[in-house]
Amino acid sequence: MQTASIRVLVVEDSEPFRKFVCSTVGKRSELQIVGEVSDGLEAVKKAEELQPDLILLDIGLPTLGGIEAARRIREFSPESRILFVSQETSADVVQGAFAEGAKGYVVKTDARRELLTAVDAVLRGELFVSDRFSGRDFLGDSVDAVASEEFRTISGPI
Repeated sequence: MQTASIRVLVVEDSEPFRKFVCSTVGKRSELQIVGEVSDGLEAVKKAEELQPDLILLDIGLPTLGGIEAARRIREFSPESRILFVSQETSADVVQGAFAEGAKGYVVKTDARRELLTAVDAVLRGELFVSDRFSGRDFLGDSVDAVASEEFRTISGPI
């Protein structure tokens, strides 16, 4: 991983969980939180303005859901890597997140254990999904076959 600062945007409507994410990410000196927002429209604006390296994005957001926000962010900040951190555990939702270009997906209840591992994987160019989804193929047609070889969980390839 680079020693240069990695710019992170945190998008979470729950203030206590947003503080948890920021304090967890803040433990890594190479990760710099450049913005915090609590709704999807603001996430799109901040992503365009800040061009962060990594966006930690919730799905259940006011004004604009996280998946639609990700779709728009990809237009304005195509180099930003998106890691969803959400309470949603539906396979369809996870599939939709990857279809919109997500590089990772962590379930909030697993974040204490998986968040930094997911961040590391995404920053290395790998795709990450919470261990609870081990054995499921969320890539399907949403990502080319080469990228599917990089799809990992904590326990290894799917």
